[in-house]
Amino acid sequence: MERNTRVSVFESDNPSEIQLIKSKLDDAQITNCVENNYLTFTTTPTATSLKVMVNLEDEKKAFEVIDTYIQQNANQ
Repeated sequence: MERNTRVSVFESDNPSEIQLIKSKLDDAQITNCVENNYLTFTTTPTATSLKVMVNLEDEKKAFEVIDTYIQQNANQ
């Protein structure tokens, strides 16, 4: 069985923004998941970067959904 390739379509350290993007993708019926990446630096505290991941075949559609969201919220 072939495993789906997942790609990152959105990244943020703001959990509420990640949740919003995730719900937009859910509304568009795009399967997605969130991955935590812990970034450790010697001079600063550990930061968490959250990534919204989708299947490779949904990447283009996901970017369209995210771009629409960003454009709608750019003027607020």
